[in-house]
Amino acid sequence: MAGVFLGIGMGPIQTGIFFDGAEAAGFDRICAAEVNKELITAVRENRGQITINIAGKDAIKQKVISNIEILNPLVPDDLEKLVNIAADADEISTALPSAADYSKISWLSKAFKKKPGKKRLVFTSENDNYAAEKLKNRLALDLKNTEILNTVIGKMSSAPAPSAYNSATLSPLVPGLDLAHLAEEFNNILISSPRYTESRLSCLHPKKNLLPFEEAKLFGHNAVHFLIGLLAREKGISSMAQVRDNKGIMNYARSAFIEESGKTLIKKWGGADEFFTSAGFTAYADDLLERMTSRFLCDPVERVCRDMERKLGWNDRVIGLIRTALSGGIIPYKFIAAAALGLARLYSGKTTVENDVKKIWGEWSEEQKNIWQIIFSTSFILM
Repeated sequence: MAGVFLGIGMGPIQTGIFFDGAEAAGFDRICAAEVNKELITAVRENRGQITINIAGKDAIKQKVISNIEILNPLVPDDLEKLVNIAADADEISTALPSAADYSKISWLSKAFKKKPGKKRLVFTSENDNYAAEKLKNRLALDLKNTEILNTVIGKMSSAPAPSAYNSATLSPLVPGLDLAHLAEEFNNILISSPRYTESRLSCLHPKKNLLPFEEAKLFGHNAVHFLIGLLAREKGISSMAQVRDNKGIMNYARSAFIEESGKTLIKKWGGADEFFTSAGFTAYADDLLERMTSRFLCDPVERVCRDMERKLGWNDRVIGLIRTALSGGIIPYKFIAAAALGLARLYSGKTTVENDVKKIWGEWSEEQKNIWQIIFSTSFILM
């Protein structure tokens, strides 16, 4: 089946979800916008063919995706081609480091203006609950048939170096490149409901109200993943797979997931979907805890704990959950203890921790002062 699919940013989310899905859906043209010169050269020299790794329950398997056109928007000739490709594209996915990077893809405005009436879907995959709204504001276009949609991506992925693993287990993205794209087999991706057209990617499932599921991802999946990482690092554990054998951490994480995150989200979103019931959320927690600690995901604890300032930010996974829980009358003891541990480790040895926290939390309102006092003036036992 004919069609043009454009992926902006070529990390493991892009290749493991969108390019894999686009090839399966029969798009006859799959294009990538990427700025990594080494990656661009390697893909071109391999005639547009890449290999992705898929972590199942019992093994890692490989999938080859062919005929990818890769272009660099920082090169004028490539940018001109990308503008034309984006104008023709039926579906587009952005998979950039963060929504702040939308300033680098303003060329989409020019592309969409070329064919303003074309029906197109744009999926924002930057792990931001308001990514679609931010991209709409950046592009400043009012095109009825251009639908910019949020996503909830519960699929875990990484980009490890094959040299660090058994080469028979993990294949490089392109031969000769010490970079692999590894994604778990789970492939149920939620999106905002399009109004005018449906995606051809079978892994994308629309929800009329996506926000409850976005919060479940951030305050459930992401928050617990980070909590496990913090605990594992304290225990000197280097791999998330090793955590599975530590019953203390696993039981603590399960309790935090169901009793704190789960109860908070069910209280806020109960009735929105069967997911937001005790049975639904318990099943979600148990499934995720098993997947998070898969030995085939090759997930280092240090990767889970990286970028601490963002992950301990005011609206992010841990502090955001604490605020939401407290507003619903629930005291999330385990996440408060995790926040105290994370902030203490982030600013270890400093005497002005409060000033440093102000920098990552922004304006120092009464709510922020109260949360700060709760975190650092209450003694909760961490495990």
